[in-house]
Amino acid sequence: MDKNNYCIIMAGGIGTRFWPLSKVAKPKQFIDVLGNGSSLIQSTFSRFERICPRENIYIVTNNIYRDIVNEQIPSLNPNQIITEPLRRNTAPCLAYANKKIYLENHNANIVVTPADHYIIDEDDFEKTVRLGLEATKKNDILVTLGIKPTYPNTGYGYIQYMTNEKLKSFGVNKVKLFTEKPSLEMAVKFIASGDFLWNSGMFIWSLKSINKAMKAFLPDVYKAFDNNKFYNTPQEEDFINEIYATCRSISIDYGIMEQATNVYVIPSNFGWSDVGSWGALYNVLSKDEKENSVVGKNVMLYDTKGCCINNADNKLMVLEGMEDCIVVNTKEALLVCKRDNEQRIKEFVTNIEMKKTGEHYL
Repeated sequence: MDKNNYCIIMAGGIGTRFWPLSKVAKPKQFIDVLGNGSSLIQSTFSRFERICPRENIYIVTNNIYRDIVNEQIPSLNPNQIITEPLRRNTAPCLAYANKKIYLENHNANIVVTPADHYIIDEDDFEKTVRLGLEATKKNDILVTLGIKPTYPNTGYGYIQYMTNEKLKSFGVNKVKLFTEKPSLEMAVKFIASGDFLWNSGMFIWSLKSINKAMKAFLPDVYKAFDNNKFYNTPQEEDFINEIYATCRSISIDYGIMEQATNVYVIPSNFGWSDVGSWGALYNVLSKDEKENSVVGKNVMLYDTKGCCINNADNKLMVLEGMEDCIVVNTKEALLVCKRDNEQRIKEFVTNIEMKKTGEHYL
């Protein structure tokens, strides 16, 4: 295994769209939402242990989740858990992680991934990532993994690409355009064109290339973290708290990937979902003969079809006459809503914050 291969797992989100299962104290990346015995972050960590030495896998998360990370992925070096005092989007969190890695290995080749993705074909995923690592080791390029779309999804960003003969042997293609979540009409056109991919939010680059891009496109962010004196000392936490208090919130996509000219994509087909909502989860879970997905025990269904059901509390749940609904039962709360209306869950959470104060709900 190449000692220069590193992975940064971003695990700082709060997973509002997975309420009531996901709460601030324990968001979705730390929960077994698939019902397979592993949390999403545990599955992600195991996936990258096949590609990177275990000690080269870094997890960036919020301060309040350090203990959960230690509990779910034991025996980590304390240096492998990088904690943020505030959420400032992906560019600052990666600048921080890059600096920590730089102090250990100037020649690092890095894969960046969210903690909460679902991969079906892990063997093909491994091959794809290794291909990208080989490409970035030998070329000054920034690579993203694009997913070959299977339907006109309006919840994902898209990447338009064109064939590049120079890097053809790596399966890497030049990015022509990044575009945000489209309308259904535009998504249909993207699919029909054949040269658009879903933006997975996973990246591969050498440390040298991403630092060069940071200096060019996000000099303020890069400079904020460019001080060797405090890292890996008792003063690091205070130093980072000071940086985050003033650092702007900006994504790596907007700050660098949409600006740089050396951005490439690997069209991928390993079976992927960002598991970003109950509806996305429903799409990847196995279903019964009436298209119900059920996670949890003690669920009895009568004349019920097309439902996404999660019985986290395992109390007896009896459903009759339900159709195309999300039903989530926890110790503290019960959610029942139409699958087509799942975007309203954020609204529900906002109203709970206003009207039902108390941490046990959120």
